[in-house]
Order: sequence, then C-alpha cells, then structure tokens
Amino acid sequence: MTLMQKFLGATAALALSAGAAIADPALIFDLGGKFDKSFNESAYNGAQRWADETGGKYLEIELQSEAQREQALRRFAEAGANPVITTGFAMSDPIAQVAPDYPDTIFVTIDGWVPDQENVLTIGFAEHEGSYLVGMMAAMASKSGTVGFIGGMDVPLIRKFACGYAQGVKAVNPDATVISNMTGTTPAAWNDPVKGSELTKAQISQGADVVFAAAGGTGVGVLQTAADEGILSVGVDSNQNPLHPGKVLTSMLKRVDVAVYDIMKAGDDVKPGFRAMSLADEGVDYALDENNAALVSDDMKAKVDAAKASIVDGSTAVHDYTSDDSCPALSF
Repeated sequence: MTLMQKFLGATAALALSAGAAIADPALIFDLGGKFDKSFNESAYNGAQRWADETGGKYLEIELQSEAQREQALRRFAEAGANPVITTGFAMSDPIAQVAPDYPDTIFVTIDGWVPDQENVLTIGFAEHEGSYLVGMMAAMASKSGTVGFIGGMDVPLIRKFACGYAQGVKAVNPDATVISNMTGTTPAAWNDPVKGSELTKAQISQGADVVFAAAGGTGVGVLQTAADEGILSVGVDSNQNPLHPGKVLTSMLKRVDVAVYDIMKAGDDVKPGFRAMSLADEGVDYALDENNAALVSDDMKAKVDAAKASIVDGSTAVHDYTSDDSCPALSF
C-alpha cells in the first residue's frame, strides 16, 4: 500500500467515524520530511504541543512528490478538516487552485503567498532579521574573516536568509568575505545532505570557518561536516544546537512551531488574511542554550542583543531581498 493510499484511507475513515460535527486541523509537511531537524520538524513540534496540551487530533501527510500537493489539499478539505495548514512556498499555487472550491475551509500557508483569496491565512516571517543576528555572531566568532552560507533551493526566500546573514556579517566586519552557495534549483535541494557536505568542504577550502545552513534536511549534512572538520556551523528554523553540542555556534530560530500551535489552538476562530512574525513579534530570534553557551561570550551576546533591540525599535533596518530582488551585502 502506498503512502497516499494509506493517507486516503485514513482520512476517509476519519470522515466516516467523526462526522461533520468535528473539524480536526490538518498539517501538510513539505518535501524534505517531517523529521528534517529544521523547518518541517518545527511545524510538527507545534502541532504536537497543541495535541499534547489539548488531547486533540490532527491529520497529517508528508509529501513525497509535487503531484500530491493539490490532491492532499482537496482530500483534507473533503474530509472536513479545518484549518488546513501547509508548509513551504511551493503550496501557493495549489492553494490558489483549491481554496475557491472550499469556501468554508480556512487554508493556511506558511512561507507562501496566495493573494485575493478570502479563506486563506498567510504567515510570513522576517527571516532577514534573524539571519542578520546570526551573521553578526558568525563574524565575531570567525578567525579567518571568511564565513559561508549554504542554501537549499535557490529561491527568493532563501536569498532573503543569505542577504540578511551577509548584512549582519558586514556590520561587524566590513572586510569579511561571505561565500554563498545554493544546493540546487529543484525541491530535491531540501533533502540532499551529501551535497550539503560537499559544499561545506568546498567552502572550508576557501577559508570559511563558520557556515550557516538554510537548507532543510540538506543542512544536516552541512552541520555534520562542519563538526567533523573542526569549524563552527549555524543552524536554522529549529534549535539545532543540540545536534552537535559545542560545535554549533547558534541557530536562527524561525518559530514555525509557534505559528502552527497558535493556529491549531484558534481552531474554527482562525481568521484569513496576513500575519507577520518578525523580531518584534518573537517570530525569529537566535538560540542560546547549554549546548552553545561556551561559544557565545558576554560581549558577543551584548552586541547581538543591542542590534536586536535596534531592529525592533526601527533604528536599524535590515534589507529584505524579496522586496526588490537585490542585496547590498552579497551578490548571487
């Protein structure tokens, strides 16, 4: 039995047993897998927190191919799930196609953009702001003056991470070198740890001694190779500091878990529209815990926290690559 057959059977069984009175939320994980130690897993953690606290149940599917996107949306909507939460920008077009057919269902896109749909909630994060902070930390920790960035799929969203990171690096050391590589141009780039490892070694050969990975499951290979080769890494989305204690400088937290938890908690009261999650909204941040405390000096923390406050109060503006497809601190 295929994964989709299991999924269809499960949703059909739920629909028959639960009836129309019960509306469970649904969560669609993007390509890369639920346990990618990054973006998808953060969404999972938020859903599990809601389930553990409330005793509620939610439907879920891990996408295995592009063809499953629209089908999963329709099956969940037909099963009565509400809201239907999706992760990843690639769900934008499928939601735009499906949402008009199910006006009573709220569809949620995390990282996508679906304008002019009255039953869609878009969650957007200020990834450039959080990336700026970890860029500052990378520059302060670097001994070579060269740091790296490894992205997953080469799309504007990931360039937004890279651009914010480079701005943070340059704010600390204007003479620093930032090496940037993307893993690929297809969704397979999110789940290629071997390629992530190869890119890390290539950047090390060019002098990089801190590497930031914003690449989903590919980033697992980046962090592992950085640890093996004796350089520091920076994790993303989830707190990845515990993956290699003492070797991950920090992680750029993107609180997808908070977004999913809040949406499931709201249930039928979820309102369509747009919700921004910035530094000011505690939607992004940097991670500090027992796993990286020895790597982050008091001076480093003070400077980063001062920059954080400056961004929040508007004194420091971090350029958003997606606003004009340009970056003042990095060439792609």
